[in-house]
Order: sequence, then structure tokens, then C-alpha cells
Amino acid sequence: MAEKIEITICLGSSCFSRGNGKALKAINAFLEENKLKDKVFFHGELCTGNCAKGPILKVEDKLYEEVDPDSVVEILNGVFGLV
Repeated sequence: MAEKIEITICLGSSCFSRGNGKALKAINAFLEENKLKDKVFFHGELCTGNCAKGPILKVEDKLYEEVDPDSVVEILNGVFGLV
């Protein structure tokens, strides 16, 4: 069995106040709609130390800055090769 793709969303107060709560919902919906929940390890962390560039999303070792619900869907479409 292949390892799961790690997706981490910053849930620190700065990122959360900048909209990561909405991005969190968009990611969960994307994973559910595309039946990918068993292929990822999706979790939050309290702070990535990049507060000025938040909201922050990390997929494996790649960091994405200033994400919003639309951009996380675009990012995940690229990660999973979906159109």
C-alpha cells in the first residue's frame, strides 16, 4: 500500500483569522467529493511561523502561501492530477 499524501493546514490564530477556516472546509469537501480521504493524512498545526504570508497550506514538503478556498481546490487538483 502506498504512503498517504500529507496535507497540513495552519490553524494558528493569524491564519485562521485570514480565512483558513473556509479553506479547511473546502479541503474536506474536495477530499470527500473525490473519494480521496483514504489516500491522505490531512491535519492541522498551530503555527508554521509564516504568519505574514498566511493562510498557509503545506502538501508534503511544499508550502503554499495566502491560500483561499479556490486556490486550495486548484492546488489539490494539481496534486492529484484532476482537471
